[in-house]
Amino acid sequence: MAHDADVLTGAALSGNPEQYGHNLPLIDGNKSYSQVTAEVFAPTERRPPALWWIAIAITFSMLSLGAWAVFQTLTRGIGTWGLNRTVGWAFDITNFVFWVGIGHAGTLISAILFLFRQRWRTSINRAAEAMTLFAVMCAGTFPIIHMGRPWLAFWATPYPNSRGPLWVNFKSPLLWDVMAISTYFIISLTFWYIGLIPDLATQRDRAKTKLKRTVLSIFSLGWNGSNRTWSRYETVYMLLAGLSTPLVVSVHTIVSMDFATSVIPGWHATIFPPYFVAGAVFSGFAMVLTLMIIARKVMNLEEYITTRHLEAMTKVVLATGMIVGLAYATEFFTAWYSGNPYERYVFLNRALGPFAWAYWMMVGCNVLSPQFFWFRKVRTTPWMIFILSIFVNIGMWFERFVIIVTSLHRDYLPSSWAMYRPTFIEVAIFIGSFGLFFTLFLIFTRVLPMIAASEVKGVLKNAEH
Repeated sequence: MAHDADVLTGAALSGNPEQYGHNLPLIDGNKSYSQVTAEVFAPTERRPPALWWIAIAITFSMLSLGAWAVFQTLTRGIGTWGLNRTVGWAFDITNFVFWVGIGHAGTLISAILFLFRQRWRTSINRAAEAMTLFAVMCAGTFPIIHMGRPWLAFWATPYPNSRGPLWVNFKSPLLWDVMAISTYFIISLTFWYIGLIPDLATQRDRAKTKLKRTVLSIFSLGWNGSNRTWSRYETVYMLLAGLSTPLVVSVHTIVSMDFATSVIPGWHATIFPPYFVAGAVFSGFAMVLTLMIIARKVMNLEEYITTRHLEAMTKVVLATGMIVGLAYATEFFTAWYSGNPYERYVFLNRALGPFAWAYWMMVGCNVLSPQFFWFRKVRTTPWMIFILSIFVNIGMWFERFVIIVTSLHRDYLPSSWAMYRPTFIEVAIFIGSFGLFFTLFLIFTRVLPMIAASEVKGVLKNAEH
């Protein structure tokens, strides 16, 4: 195809080969351009294997369980949850913050690493961007359900209305959440789609049915692979990367302000914005590792997602994990140094109180487990990375649970102290969110190329000459 030859122009997207620091190939197997095209698009052109059908059956069952639990919540009310007058936020907001954090790695890989010309991003950016979109979808469901009347969720948007001076409260961090996350989703979706256009054109050229060719012709926007087309594409891609970069910092900063702007001990802390952003990148990269290690094995992509890619991501996990560990220590130091008895008690209660098991689970998973990545043997062994990434995902969920529940369940008045226990409905909704996430990801791997073939061709060994 002429498209395959023209795609060489896209090598400019990957920067200078010498910037990576050594001459090891990013893609194994000494691939030709036609081989890359055939192997990357093969999963979208052949029948799904039995393993894919088993996986989609499991994830759809999880999604169905979550849908049933949401239906129970909507028809019977929030009383089906384990909330009480003391603990008004718990599982739902924990899951919301968890999923927003998971969605951070995609934009960081696609935008920030692109601007820094990190060539190893090319094999993983497409899947990481898709993961971002699916994670934000999962995150958005929890605040809507928590409203109790989700059919009135549009009230949270500042639309022209007939209620006179009655508007949303622009000073509320909860409204900032709506603005930040909706903006993040729209920009991420646009960025993801623009990056897809060259590969959609290749799919169009390889399509065997008229319907598929027509649909792909519409979405590929008349791409012809000319130098002018590539030039315009690279300009738009660069601009969108620049627009997306501030969102990596701003979105989780605003989410942290849901807590930091309150006066509740354990929440009222200026360290929350950088602490939450580092934690989001930490958990996001852990989830990317979890998915990529499975995908590279099941879809025979070991030569495209190599141990070099895995090692680079584990280094990011190690660095952000150390930042998160420092934030935990800083929180304790701040509570002690403040001299505030309420603040001191909250942190002692976290470490030694009835939820101490959750706190030490968080510390073990987020602070101790990433330290194994100091060893190169661990960083280059996929099954070890997979286990540690699962631990990080577990630990980051418990981090949000600890921050939210332990700060609420014992507040200023001992007479209002209460324990929180999640109900089956809450757990089922959480399981359902994972079902939605993995179902969407599995469908994505069958419909669209999981690897950006146009960018991978720019980092092949013979593209460097």
